[in-house]
Amino acid sequence: MAFAGAGFGFASWASRIPQVKAHLHLDPSQLGLVLLSLAGGSVISLPLAGPIVARFGSRRTVMVTGILGGVGLAVIAVGYQIGVAPVVAGLLCWGVASGTWDVAMNVQGAVVERLLGRSIMPRFHAGFSLGTVAAAAAGAVMVALGVSVTVHLAIVGVIVAVAVPITARDFVADSATITPLAAATGAAGPAEHEPTSARASLGAWREPRTLLVGLFTLSFAFTEGTGNDWISLATIERHHVAPALGTLVLAAFLGAMTTARWFGPAALDRYGRVPVVRCLAGLAITGLVLFVFGPGIGLAFAGALLWGAGTSLGFPVGISAGADEPAFAAPRVGVVTTIGYCAFLGGPPLIGFLAQRSSVAHAMVAVILAMLVAGAIATCVRPPRVAGQRARQPGIEQASN
Repeated sequence: MAFAGAGFGFASWASRIPQVKAHLHLDPSQLGLVLLSLAGGSVISLPLAGPIVARFGSRRTVMVTGILGGVGLAVIAVGYQIGVAPVVAGLLCWGVASGTWDVAMNVQGAVVERLLGRSIMPRFHAGFSLGTVAAAAAGAVMVALGVSVTVHLAIVGVIVAVAVPITARDFVADSATITPLAAATGAAGPAEHEPTSARASLGAWREPRTLLVGLFTLSFAFTEGTGNDWISLATIERHHVAPALGTLVLAAFLGAMTTARWFGPAALDRYGRVPVVRCLAGLAITGLVLFVFGPGIGLAFAGALLWGAGTSLGFPVGISAGADEPAFAAPRVGVVTTIGYCAFLGGPPLIGFLAQRSSVAHAMVAVILAMLVAGAIATCVRPPRVAGQRARQPGIEQASN
């Protein structure tokens, strides 16, 4: 529910981007800068998220940032009637909240994944995607019915601010791990070694594997974020279709991503992380080619489906790779998430800059390059081995990769 709430809030905003662009008379470059404020808020908060989660715990962090995120959406709703500045302020507020919220709920997800001893992180991210699908579908209905952006986002802000803190109350302790006694009884025990948050956070930024995992996550985040932010607008502009149909293409992209995230863990446990994410990178590239170069709205739908499925597991696999060693999960997840969110910082203005000189659809060719990079460095997400024994981590490779 915490993941779904984050996805629902974000995609509710994303589903109304074309209307905001038209109402505020923004060109593609200006829209890219407006979107930059959301990513900028996230990147500001992300370096501090690891220490914050280590100090206050993922439960309290998600509760507080859920409320702050709801406030940000309400500010955007009011700002739509006033001008660009309050919309930017609301997006900045949502970005600050969602950045810390993202790290906190991923740390909690890594704890649960570790306790289960099998891949489950993609299903939590499927929860995020499910929230985005629901929000995109609701957004299409709102557009078709002519409901104001202000009314729509104000309602969503209240839902997020109330529902997320309530659902986060039942999180398990971040230090929970399986001890020999707990393994026999089925209970979770406390971790024996907890690093100091400041030292661990700084040290994680000097680890080559962690930085490579961050780059891998960034590549998939750029691919995912471009679809979230631009796929609806690109469909409308390239194929000259109604705004509601453009929003449905976004829903198809998000629906494919959600489905793949739900069923993906079985493939990760059977075949291992590296071959699965490389196959998905190829699938995403195929979808992008169809979406960008294929004639007709039918191929745009098909491309969006393949694109969404192909980008589905990259971000959650990167998070799981960052959390492979429990004692350092919070700082490493913080580093990986921070680097990944740089894609959301640089992606919107980059696509807007390229679109200003050609079109939104053709600007997305840059995303293909990101997928090629992800495939090339995918070995960095292979789980490490514990000296003298086989590490029992979710998604561990079952065959030599």
